[in-house]
Amino acid sequence: MGREIHFGENELILKLTGLTGYFALKRKVQIPYHTINDVLVDYFDAPQWMLRMPGTSFSPLNIFEGSFKYSDEWYFLSYECREPLVIIELNGHKKYKYVIFQIHNPTDAASELRKRLRDN
Repeated sequence: MGREIHFGENELILKLTGLTGYFALKRKVQIPYHTINDVLVDYFDAPQWMLRMPGTSFSPLNIFEGSFKYSDEWYFLSYECREPLVIIELNGHKKYKYVIFQIHNPTDAASELRKRLRDN
């Protein structure tokens, strides 16, 4: 997996490495803690009519990387298989309403993020 999360003092940084960053057309997404409304781990099915802006998707293989727009809301998606994902709902972020990504041990990552949110 070409994703790493870094917990900074005031923000979470999702770093995309290797081909993941190439296909997402982005190397990192910065998420200030104060913009995070909710964090959960669950399955996510991208709506069929999402627009890639810019991004890469192979729907039959369940691969989504990059920025997508659906129903006047921006999503940042980064995953390549159907498994539980970290889903972050944002309020007041400069671009995204949702950031959804695949990472090793998503439950641990979400738990650590919730802890950081409580401490801030």
